[in-house]
Amino acid sequence: VAISIDVPGSVVCVSGQLVAATVAELRQVLTAVAERGTDDLVVDIGGVEIIDASGLGVLVGAHRLASRHERRLVLRNVPHRIERLLIATRLTRVLTLAS
Repeated sequence: VAISIDVPGSVVCVSGQLVAATVAELRQVLTAVAERGTDDLVVDIGGVEIIDASGLGVLVGAHRLASRHERRLVLRNVPHRIERLLIATRLTRVLTLAS
């Protein structure tokens, strides 16, 4: 997994595979970013190839943390196959998606 912070405290870009073996670093980055910023926490997942339950769990956890800091987690550039997964798991009711 490759992670870059495009706008400190606001925009994180993720690419690669968000699976059990790779999500620990993303969890740490999202935690740090959520605690430091003030606006929406945007996570650009346009480069994510595969996501499993662990990856979804990290996104939900980041959503909860952002909410505690009165912020909103927004997923940007969601690939169609991942969007279908979010719809099937009903996570679109919790997570905000932007194009």
